[in-house]
Amino acid sequence: MSNYTNEAITLLQKLIKTPSVSRDEKDAADIMQGYIESLGMKTWREANNVWTMSPWFDDNKPTLLLNAHIDTVRPVSSWTRDPFEPTIEDGTLYGLGSNDCGGGLVSLLQAMRILCEHEQRYNIVYLASAEEEVSGKDGISRAIPLLPHIDVAIVGEPTGMQPAIAEKGLMVLDITAHGKSGHAARGEGINALYAALDDLVWIRDYKFERVSPLLGPTIMNATVINAGTQHNVVPDECHIIVDVRTNELYTNEEVCEFVDKNIHSDCKARSYRLHSSHIPTDHPLVKRLTDMDKTPFGSPTLSDQALMPWPSLKLGPGDSARSHSANEYIRIDEINDAINTYIKLLDRETI
Repeated sequence: MSNYTNEAITLLQKLIKTPSVSRDEKDAADIMQGYIESLGMKTWREANNVWTMSPWFDDNKPTLLLNAHIDTVRPVSSWTRDPFEPTIEDGTLYGLGSNDCGGGLVSLLQAMRILCEHEQRYNIVYLASAEEEVSGKDGISRAIPLLPHIDVAIVGEPTGMQPAIAEKGLMVLDITAHGKSGHAARGEGINALYAALDDLVWIRDYKFERVSPLLGPTIMNATVINAGTQHNVVPDECHIIVDVRTNELYTNEEVCEFVDKNIHSDCKARSYRLHSSHIPTDHPLVKRLTDMDKTPFGSPTLSDQALMPWPSLKLGPGDSARSHSANEYIRIDEINDAINTYIKLLDRETI
């Protein structure tokens, strides 16, 4: 197994050296495609999404998707290291994207290599996807229509190799309160800021009834407000942005409709596409992970799962708390453990 771990680390070091901020992942995609093809595996590519399939692919078998993303956020200013210089110290690899989610990206690929050494009872598709950090139109949603039918997916986001079997969705609401402009000195007009007050109080205080045992409640927060043009003009519009995090017991469409009915202002969702995701607790993969003394949990952070129309879970090396932070790192033993765990979970098993 050490050879596979060493290859995973070498590949990850190349990726760290190659800036791959969302929407600018071409060079990283080239590296992934070239490496996979050097293993003698056929690749497919759409934009900067690269995938490969098990050599014994059979349409009569179920299909497992192994997925992780190649893009990163921009490095924050508080880095004290060069974020694009992969440095190994005391068994720890530092570099941008090492934890989120380079560790999962390279571990899943090495696991697939081992799994493909003999025929499994299911097909495997490995997908290195782009634009995950921005849920971009040229990311996984562009690749999904080109993939074969998928029955279940494992997403290699950093979870400490504990299974995240549910994930909150995301919806952004644009709310507009209307008033009438007038001269502030004469008390004319209808102040749109005041018109928005009752709606803001309702948004602050309302508690959604359906609480998930894994994800907790659906929550919403007013995060941006903008009104007025100058001090002596009563504003005729007040614009509010509301961040909504849905659990698996609500659809984004349902929440938007409910909010719209309960406020006086105009309410419009920017998109419904980033829905909450979950996999049943009695799914074979979840049951097997539980038998391996893994603890299922619900994740508050968004991933490409939100765009997947099939059951999925997150399972990857690293710690979500390290993501998007200065001096990001992954430990070598975490990658080695991840490869071993994936093989134990999947080799000669059913999905």
